[in-house]
Amino acid sequence: MDADADTVVFEAPAHFRFYKSGRIERLHRPPILPAGDDEATGVTSKDVVLDADTGLSVRLYLPKLQEPSTKLLVLVYFHGGSFLIESADSSTYHNYVNALAAAAGVLAVSVDYRLAPEHPVPAAYDDAWAALSWAASAQDEWLAEHGDSARLFLAGDSAGGNIVHNVLIRASFQPAPRVEGAILLHPWFGGNTFLEGEVEAKAKDMAMIWEFACPGAVGGADDPRMNPMAPGAPGMENLRCERMLVCAGEKDWLAARDRAYYAAVTTSAWRGSVSRGGVAWIESEGEGHVFFLKKPDCARAKELMARVVAFIAGA
Repeated sequence: MDADADTVVFEAPAHFRFYKSGRIERLHRPPILPAGDDEATGVTSKDVVLDADTGLSVRLYLPKLQEPSTKLLVLVYFHGGSFLIESADSSTYHNYVNALAAAAGVLAVSVDYRLAPEHPVPAAYDDAWAALSWAASAQDEWLAEHGDSARLFLAGDSAGGNIVHNVLIRASFQPAPRVEGAILLHPWFGGNTFLEGEVEAKAKDMAMIWEFACPGAVGGADDPRMNPMAPGAPGMENLRCERMLVCAGEKDWLAARDRAYYAAVTTSAWRGSVSRGGVAWIESEGEGHVFFLKKPDCARAKELMARVVAFIAGA
Protein backbone atom coordinates (compact mmCIF):
# COMPACT_ATOMS: atom_id res chain seq x y z
CA MET A 1 0.00 0.00 0.00
CA ASP A 2 1.31 3.46 -0.95
CA ALA A 3 2.47 5.18 2.21
CA ASP A 4 1.60 8.51 0.59
CA ALA A 5 -1.94 7.49 -0.34
CA ASP A 6 -3.41 9.86 2.23
CA THR A 7 -1.30 12.81 1.15
CA VAL A 8 -3.46 15.83 0.28
CA VAL A 9 -2.77 16.84 -3.31
CA PHE A 10 -5.34 19.65 -3.56
CA GLU A 11 -7.72 21.47 -1.26
CA ALA A 12 -10.52 23.90 -1.99
CA PRO A 13 -11.03 25.42 1.48
CA ALA A 14 -14.47 24.72 2.95
CA HIS A 15 -15.37 22.63 -0.11
CA PHE A 16 -13.26 19.49 -0.57
CA ARG A 17 -9.84 17.86 -0.39
CA PHE A 18 -8.28 15.47 -2.92
CA TYR A 19 -5.92 12.75 -1.76
CA LYS A 20 -3.21 10.97 -3.72
CA SER A 21 -5.23 7.76 -3.47
CA GLY A 22 -8.04 9.38 -5.45
CA ARG A 23 -10.24 9.73 -2.39
CA ILE A 24 -12.20 12.91 -1.77
CA GLU A 25 -13.10 14.44 1.56
CA ARG A 26 -16.20 16.59 1.25
CA LEU A 27 -15.96 19.56 3.60
CA HIS A 28 -19.05 21.35 2.31
CA ARG A 29 -22.02 19.57 3.87
CA PRO A 30 -25.11 21.77 4.07
CA PRO A 31 -28.11 20.39 5.97
CA ILE A 32 -30.31 17.89 4.15
CA LEU A 33 -33.94 18.97 4.06
CA PRO A 34 -36.89 16.60 3.67
CA ALA A 35 -39.45 16.94 0.92
CA GLY A 36 -42.93 18.04 1.92
CA ASP A 37 -45.17 21.10 2.18
CA ASP A 38 -43.66 24.57 2.39
CA GLU A 39 -46.12 26.85 4.16
CA ALA A 40 -44.29 30.03 3.18
CA THR A 41 -44.50 29.45 -0.57
CA GLY A 42 -47.31 26.91 -0.90
CA VAL A 43 -44.99 24.58 -2.82
CA THR A 44 -45.20 20.84 -2.21
CA SER A 45 -42.21 18.60 -2.95
CA LYS A 46 -41.58 14.87 -3.14
CA ASP A 47 -38.71 12.52 -4.02
CA VAL A 48 -38.85 9.93 -6.78
CA VAL A 49 -36.25 7.22 -7.45
CA LEU A 50 -35.68 6.80 -11.19
CA ASP A 51 -33.06 4.05 -11.12
CA ALA A 52 -32.57 1.93 -8.01
CA ASP A 53 -29.39 0.40 -9.44
CA THR A 54 -27.54 3.70 -9.98
CA GLY A 55 -29.33 5.64 -7.24
CA LEU A 56 -30.54 8.33 -9.64
CA SER A 57 -33.43 10.26 -8.13
CA VAL A 58 -35.22 13.58 -8.51
CA ARG A 59 -37.08 15.95 -6.24
CA LEU A 60 -40.28 17.36 -7.72
CA TYR A 61 -41.73 20.74 -6.76
CA LEU A 62 -45.40 21.50 -7.37
CA PRO A 63 -46.45 25.12 -6.75
CA LYS A 64 -49.82 26.05 -5.32
CA LEU A 65 -52.39 25.77 -8.09
CA GLN A 66 -54.90 28.57 -8.56
CA GLU A 67 -56.73 26.43 -11.09
CA PRO A 68 -56.26 22.62 -10.71
CA SER A 69 -56.74 21.99 -14.43
CA THR A 70 -53.90 24.35 -15.41
CA LYS A 71 -50.94 22.67 -17.09
CA LEU A 72 -47.58 23.93 -15.86
CA LEU A 73 -44.34 24.33 -17.73
CA VAL A 74 -41.81 21.67 -16.61
CA LEU A 75 -38.35 22.88 -15.58
CA VAL A 76 -35.55 20.32 -15.10
CA TYR A 77 -32.83 21.68 -12.78
CA PHE A 78 -29.23 20.52 -12.40
CA HIS A 79 -27.40 21.59 -9.24
CA GLY A 80 -23.80 22.82 -9.11
CA GLY A 81 -20.84 21.70 -7.03
CA SER A 82 -17.98 20.94 -9.45
CA PHE A 83 -19.53 17.50 -10.15
CA LEU A 84 -18.16 16.57 -6.70
CA ILE A 85 -20.43 17.95 -3.98
CA GLU A 86 -24.02 19.06 -3.27
CA SER A 87 -27.34 17.32 -3.89
CA ALA A 88 -30.93 18.03 -4.81
CA ASP A 89 -32.01 17.66 -1.17
CA SER A 90 -29.38 19.94 0.38
CA SER A 91 -30.70 23.12 2.00
CA THR A 92 -28.89 25.13 -0.71
CA TYR A 93 -30.79 23.63 -3.60
CA HIS A 94 -34.03 22.67 -1.91
CA ASN A 95 -34.55 26.30 -0.89
CA TYR A 96 -33.54 27.71 -4.27
CA VAL A 97 -35.58 25.39 -6.48
CA ASN A 98 -38.55 25.68 -4.11
CA ALA A 99 -38.40 29.48 -4.45
CA LEU A 100 -37.99 29.26 -8.23
CA ALA A 101 -41.00 26.95 -8.60
CA ALA A 102 -43.10 29.36 -6.55
CA ALA A 103 -41.95 32.52 -8.34
CA ALA A 104 -42.18 31.14 -11.88
CA GLY A 105 -45.20 28.88 -11.35
CA VAL A 106 -43.43 25.87 -12.83
CA LEU A 107 -43.36 22.19 -11.98
CA ALA A 108 -39.67 21.74 -11.20
CA VAL A 109 -37.67 18.51 -11.40
CA SER A 110 -34.40 18.82 -9.46
CA VAL A 111 -31.96 16.07 -10.44
CA ASP A 112 -29.84 14.25 -7.85
CA TYR A 113 -27.19 12.94 -10.25
CA ARG A 114 -24.21 10.78 -9.29
CA LEU A 115 -21.08 12.54 -8.07
CA ALA A 116 -17.43 12.09 -8.95
CA PRO A 117 -14.90 10.72 -8.18
CA GLU A 118 -16.91 7.67 -7.07
CA HIS A 119 -18.85 8.05 -10.32
CA PRO A 120 -16.62 9.96 -12.74
CA VAL A 121 -18.00 12.19 -15.46
CA PRO A 122 -19.82 11.32 -17.76
CA ALA A 123 -22.05 9.71 -15.09
CA ALA A 124 -23.54 13.13 -14.28
CA TYR A 125 -24.32 13.78 -17.96
CA ASP A 126 -25.89 10.35 -18.36
CA ASP A 127 -28.06 10.88 -15.28
CA ALA A 128 -29.10 14.32 -16.52
CA TRP A 129 -30.12 12.85 -19.87
CA ALA A 130 -32.08 10.06 -18.19
CA ALA A 131 -33.86 12.56 -15.94
CA LEU A 132 -34.82 14.78 -18.88
CA SER A 133 -36.18 11.78 -20.78
CA TRP A 134 -38.12 10.67 -17.69
CA ALA A 135 -39.60 14.15 -17.14
CA ALA A 136 -40.71 14.34 -20.78
CA SER A 137 -42.39 10.92 -20.55
CA ALA A 138 -44.72 12.15 -17.78
CA GLN A 139 -44.72 8.79 -16.01
CA ASP A 140 -45.14 10.42 -12.61
CA GLU A 141 -48.68 11.35 -11.56
CA TRP A 142 -47.75 14.99 -10.85
CA LEU A 143 -46.19 15.36 -14.29
CA ALA A 144 -49.06 13.57 -15.99
CA GLU A 145 -51.77 15.59 -14.23
CA HIS A 146 -50.16 19.02 -13.88
CA GLY A 147 -47.19 19.20 -16.25
CA ASP A 148 -47.10 20.27 -19.89
CA SER A 149 -44.47 17.95 -21.37
CA ALA A 150 -44.55 19.99 -24.59
CA ARG A 151 -43.05 22.91 -22.64
CA LEU A 152 -39.75 21.78 -21.18
CA PHE A 153 -37.03 24.06 -19.80
CA LEU A 154 -33.56 23.18 -18.55
CA ALA A 155 -31.70 25.17 -15.90
CA GLY A 156 -28.58 24.76 -13.82
CA ASP A 157 -25.83 26.64 -12.02
CA SER A 158 -22.04 26.26 -12.24
CA ALA A 159 -21.43 22.56 -13.02
CA GLY A 160 -25.19 22.33 -13.54
CA GLY A 161 -24.96 25.04 -16.21
CA ASN A 162 -22.24 23.00 -17.87
CA ILE A 163 -24.60 20.02 -17.77
CA VAL A 164 -27.34 22.08 -19.47
CA HIS A 165 -25.00 22.88 -22.36
CA ASN A 166 -23.89 19.28 -22.77
CA VAL A 167 -27.44 17.93 -22.66
CA LEU A 168 -28.46 20.41 -25.38
CA ILE A 169 -25.52 19.32 -27.53
CA ARG A 170 -26.33 15.64 -26.98
CA ALA A 171 -29.91 16.33 -28.06
CA SER A 172 -28.57 17.26 -31.49
CA PHE A 173 -27.19 13.76 -32.01
CA GLN A 174 -29.80 11.58 -30.27
CA PRO A 175 -33.61 11.52 -30.30
CA ALA A 176 -34.70 13.96 -27.60
CA PRO A 177 -37.74 15.84 -26.37
CA ARG A 178 -38.21 19.42 -27.52
CA VAL A 179 -36.64 21.91 -25.11
CA GLU A 180 -38.26 25.33 -25.24
CA GLY A 181 -35.72 27.20 -23.14
CA ALA A 182 -32.44 26.87 -21.28
CA ILE A 183 -31.10 28.90 -18.35
CA LEU A 184 -27.36 28.76 -17.65
CA LEU A 185 -26.59 30.34 -14.28
CA HIS A 186 -22.87 31.10 -13.94
CA PRO A 187 -22.01 28.00 -16.01
CA TRP A 188 -18.64 26.34 -15.43
CA PHE A 189 -16.50 26.28 -18.56
CA GLY A 190 -12.73 26.31 -18.90
CA GLY A 191 -9.83 25.91 -21.30
CA ASN A 192 -6.09 25.44 -21.50
CA THR A 193 -5.53 28.89 -23.01
CA PHE A 194 -6.30 31.68 -20.56
CA LEU A 195 -8.73 34.40 -21.55
CA GLU A 196 -8.32 38.08 -20.88
CA GLY A 197 -9.76 38.74 -17.43
CA GLU A 198 -9.18 35.22 -16.14
CA VAL A 199 -7.10 34.71 -12.99
CA GLU A 200 -4.55 32.13 -14.13
CA ALA A 201 -4.11 30.52 -10.71
CA LYS A 202 -7.85 30.03 -10.35
CA ALA A 203 -8.16 28.70 -13.89
CA LYS A 204 -5.38 26.17 -13.22
CA ASP A 205 -7.11 25.04 -10.03
CA MET A 206 -10.38 24.56 -11.88
CA ALA A 207 -8.62 22.58 -14.61
CA MET A 208 -7.25 20.27 -11.91
CA ILE A 209 -10.71 19.86 -10.38
CA TRP A 210 -12.15 19.02 -13.79
CA GLU A 211 -9.53 16.33 -14.42
CA PHE A 212 -10.21 14.87 -10.97
CA ALA A 213 -13.94 14.70 -11.74
CA CYS A 214 -13.32 13.46 -15.30
CA PRO A 215 -10.12 11.37 -15.45
CA GLY A 216 -10.88 10.49 -19.06
CA ALA A 217 -10.93 14.12 -20.19
CA VAL A 218 -9.31 14.47 -23.62
CA GLY A 219 -7.05 17.50 -23.67
CA GLY A 220 -7.63 18.36 -20.03
CA ALA A 221 -9.61 21.59 -19.76
CA ASP A 222 -9.88 21.66 -23.56
CA ASP A 223 -12.10 18.59 -23.46
CA PRO A 224 -15.16 19.77 -25.46
CA ARG A 225 -17.40 19.05 -22.48
CA MET A 226 -15.49 21.65 -20.46
CA ASN A 227 -14.50 24.00 -23.29
CA PRO A 228 -17.33 24.30 -25.83
CA MET A 229 -15.09 26.55 -27.97
CA ALA A 230 -12.15 24.10 -28.13
CA PRO A 231 -10.98 22.90 -31.55
CA GLY A 232 -13.12 19.96 -32.58
CA ALA A 233 -15.96 20.74 -30.16
CA PRO A 234 -19.49 20.48 -31.60
CA GLY A 235 -20.54 23.85 -32.97
CA MET A 236 -23.03 26.02 -31.10
CA GLU A 237 -25.45 25.55 -33.98
CA ASN A 238 -26.06 22.10 -32.48
CA LEU A 239 -27.69 23.51 -29.33
CA ARG A 240 -31.20 22.08 -29.27
CA CYS A 241 -33.41 24.64 -27.58
CA GLU A 242 -35.42 27.56 -28.84
CA ARG A 243 -34.36 30.22 -26.33
CA MET A 244 -31.46 30.67 -23.95
CA LEU A 245 -30.56 32.89 -20.99
CA VAL A 246 -26.90 33.05 -19.95
CA CYS A 247 -26.21 34.60 -16.54
CA ALA A 248 -22.91 35.72 -15.02
CA GLY A 249 -21.58 37.61 -12.02
CA GLU A 250 -19.33 40.58 -12.71
CA LYS A 251 -16.83 39.51 -10.03
CA ASP A 252 -17.14 35.78 -10.73
CA TRP A 253 -13.93 33.93 -11.58
CA LEU A 254 -15.97 32.45 -14.46
CA ALA A 255 -17.13 35.80 -15.85
CA ALA A 256 -14.67 35.85 -18.77
CA ARG A 257 -15.59 32.30 -19.76
CA ASP A 258 -19.30 33.01 -19.53
CA ARG A 259 -18.98 36.15 -21.67
CA ALA A 260 -17.02 34.15 -24.25
CA TYR A 261 -19.68 31.44 -24.27
CA TYR A 262 -22.46 33.98 -24.77
CA ALA A 263 -20.51 35.61 -27.61
CA ALA A 264 -19.93 32.22 -29.25
CA VAL A 265 -23.65 31.44 -29.18
CA THR A 266 -24.68 34.84 -30.54
CA THR A 267 -22.21 34.67 -33.43
CA SER A 268 -22.99 31.06 -34.34
CA ALA A 269 -25.52 29.60 -36.75
CA TRP A 270 -27.67 28.49 -33.81
CA ARG A 271 -31.32 28.38 -34.77
CA GLY A 272 -32.63 29.93 -31.55
CA SER A 273 -35.87 31.70 -32.20
CA VAL A 274 -35.02 35.39 -32.67
CA SER A 275 -38.72 36.30 -32.56
CA ARG A 276 -38.94 34.84 -29.03
CA GLY A 277 -35.80 36.38 -27.65
CA GLY A 278 -33.05 34.11 -29.01
CA VAL A 279 -30.20 34.22 -26.51
CA ALA A 280 -30.28 36.75 -23.66
CA TRP A 281 -27.56 37.85 -21.23
CA ILE A 282 -27.60 39.17 -17.69
CA GLU A 283 -24.54 40.10 -15.66
CA SER A 284 -25.05 40.87 -11.97
CA GLU A 285 -22.99 43.91 -11.08
CA GLY A 286 -20.48 43.50 -8.28
CA GLU A 287 -21.44 39.88 -7.56
CA GLY A 288 -19.41 36.68 -7.42
CA HIS A 289 -19.97 33.06 -8.28
CA VAL A 290 -23.50 31.75 -7.55
CA PHE A 291 -24.08 34.61 -5.09
CA PHE A 292 -27.83 34.08 -5.43
CA LEU A 293 -27.51 30.76 -3.60
CA LYS A 294 -25.47 32.24 -0.76
CA LYS A 295 -27.55 35.39 -0.21
CA PRO A 296 -30.93 34.83 -1.89
CA ASP A 297 -32.56 37.82 -0.21
CA CYS A 298 -30.11 40.45 -1.47
CA ALA A 299 -31.27 42.97 -4.08
CA ARG A 300 -29.19 41.50 -6.92
CA ALA A 301 -30.46 37.98 -6.21
CA LYS A 302 -34.04 39.23 -6.35
CA GLU A 303 -33.27 41.02 -9.63
CA LEU A 304 -31.82 37.83 -11.08
CA MET A 305 -34.79 35.75 -9.95
CA ALA A 306 -37.16 38.27 -11.55
CA ARG A 307 -35.19 38.10 -14.80
CA VAL A 308 -35.26 34.29 -14.80
CA VAL A 309 -39.01 34.30 -14.15
CA ALA A 310 -39.56 36.81 -16.96
CA PHE A 311 -37.47 34.74 -19.35
CA ILE A 312 -39.50 31.62 -18.56
CA ALA A 313 -42.69 33.60 -19.16
CA GLY A 314 -41.35 34.72 -22.54
CA ALA A 315 -40.94 38.37 -21.61
